Amino acid sequence: MNSRFRLAALIPVAIFLVLAGLFFAAIYRGDPSRVPSALIGRYVPEFDLPPVEGIERPGVASADFGKGVPVIVNVWASWCVPCRDEMPLLIELGRVSRAPLFGINYKDDPVAARRFLAELGNPFARIGKDAKGRAAIDWGVYGVPETYIVDGNGRIALKHVGPLTPEAIADEILPALKAARLSSGE
Repeated sequence: MNSRFRLAALIPVAIFLVLAGLFFAAIYRGDPSRVPSALIGRYVPEFDLPPVEGIERPGVASADFGKGVPVIVNVWASWCVPCRDEMPLLIELGRVSRAPLFGINYKDDPVAARRFLAELGNPFARIGKDAKGRAAIDWGVYGVPETYIVDGNGRIALKHVGPLTPEAIADEILPALKAARLSSGE
């Protein structure tokens, strides 16, 4: 009877150790910033965002994509600290990539958005005001900032979660933009 009791006591411990091992492996497996997107390869969602008041740029809509030219889309907000950090990189990306850069201003105050861009620079050819965050939900945004590459056919080719870094631009963004240009026949 004593040996049965010991065996019964070890079963919960063994189960706990197996589960702990699985959780540990899941936590440390892969890069958590590489969140897969179900929208990769699909057309941009249907949306129509007005311009941000006081910024001399047109709004952005799904009709602005699929015109034969790949586009970089950045979802940002003035209240987002990483957005502030990545703005100089976005300006440089716009310059070196020669691709139009569209902004989706997420749940932001227009006065704060204007001040943010006046202070840090405005790399965007178009900026849509997503006051309620509905368009961002349709794009599959988890949080700001996020950056997308949309090919010239209007299909989402890449989703980058989190702030851009020089490494992300060199290793992900520019290669995806090049592939999008090839697939668009540019």
